[in-house]
Amino acid sequence: MARSTKEEALETRSRIIDAAEEVMFARGVAQTSLADVADAAGVTRGAIYWHFKNKADLFEAMVERIRLPLEALMQTPEPQYKNDPLGHLRTTWVRLLLDVVHIPRTRRVLDILFLKCELVDPNDTIWIRQNECYQNWLKTTEGILQQAISLDQLPTDLDLKLAVLILHSHISGMLENWLFSPTTFDLEKVAEPMIDACLDSLRYAPSLRLKK
Repeated sequence: MARSTKEEALETRSRIIDAAEEVMFARGVAQTSLADVADAAGVTRGAIYWHFKNKADLFEAMVERIRLPLEALMQTPEPQYKNDPLGHLRTTWVRLLLDVVHIPRTRRVLDILFLKCELVDPNDTIWIRQNECYQNWLKTTEGILQQAISLDQLPTDLDLKLAVLILHSHISGMLENWLFSPTTFDLEKVAEPMIDACLDSLRYAPSLRLKK
């Protein structure tokens, strides 16, 4: 009985997150209430509060279902990438872009994050968590690039801070543009050459060198 109850609770929690994803994708985060999510999930508001403290907590659980696998991939590269940090970055980013094309959940959640999430209050839990993830992304990427420099994959005078900002701008910009207007370009077709162009800029662009 206890096991069945636990499984039912997990199933209910998953159904609530699925419903939140659908409603926020359709209406945006600000225009979605917990009552809307409860109706879509076929549960009571009390059931939502049993699993989540508030809408921000529910939003975080929804995002974590796609963010955690990507963060794990970024931070713990497979053994074959330990001596090839740039290869690790390339594989990670190409995989992300292709996942957006082929996995509906990944596409919906990123659509919500990029286009339907109104981040206006720096004290809001959602704003704080998104900022933390952004800072962690910059730090992790800088560490990987530093490793690439130590292995002579990148020039020793690369401006790391600027390089990380350039990379983030390229990736996030490409994602946002495609999510906003997916018929403008074929993301699956351009994913690899775009990522290669980004990495080539680190190797060869004079503007990314430290000033002497």
